[in-house]
Amino acid sequence: MTKQLETNKGLVIIEGPVTRDYIDSLQINKALNNFRNAKRQKEALGHIAGLPEGMVYIARHENEIIGYVLFHYPNQYSRWVRHPRILELGAIEVSREWQRRGLAKALLAEAFKNPAMEDYIIITTEFYWHWDLKNSGMDVWGYQRMLKHVFGSVGFKRRRTDDPEILEHQANMLMVRIGNNVSQNHINMFEELTYQQSIIM
Repeated sequence: MTKQLETNKGLVIIEGPVTRDYIDSLQINKALNNFRNAKRQKEALGHIAGLPEGMVYIARHENEIIGYVLFHYPNQYSRWVRHPRILELGAIEVSREWQRRGLAKALLAEAFKNPAMEDYIIITTEFYWHWDLKNSGMDVWGYQRMLKHVFGSVGFKRRRTDDPEILEHQANMLMVRIGNNVSQNHINMFEELTYQQSIIM
């Protein structure tokens, strides 16, 4: 799937899911370094695109990746891996040179045109220590509101959980989107996973 977006910095192509070979053929914007340096981030995108369940959508200007969103199975050590119909939105990032042009929403909109998304519960775990507070000029609560707005544009809702990492800071969030084809049984299984801490007598 492909979408063209005219911006004041030029034409941007939103496309995906892209292959590992295609990612390898492109450059990556050096400011895509929120999670790791840009070279390693490009390697990570290629790795996820090569996984059987991995999906990577990119925003591209000419021959350069300027933004991405990626999906994969949950980390093998997390509680969510015990659910057969969960996919994790692992990261979304837009180069700060290209921010405030609607690219994050466009990436999500394109990804969720994929009918396969309706077969899954999609989660994203948002930790404030990954947020680009310095360059955004926002405080932690402003950034949280912005993320709720962006993810909400494709139907994510904030959910409560006793996941210890989420509970480490009040700004951290678990956000969830339940696909239209997910069975009630799988929804119930997910509800049970959100609270796992046993009460010690």
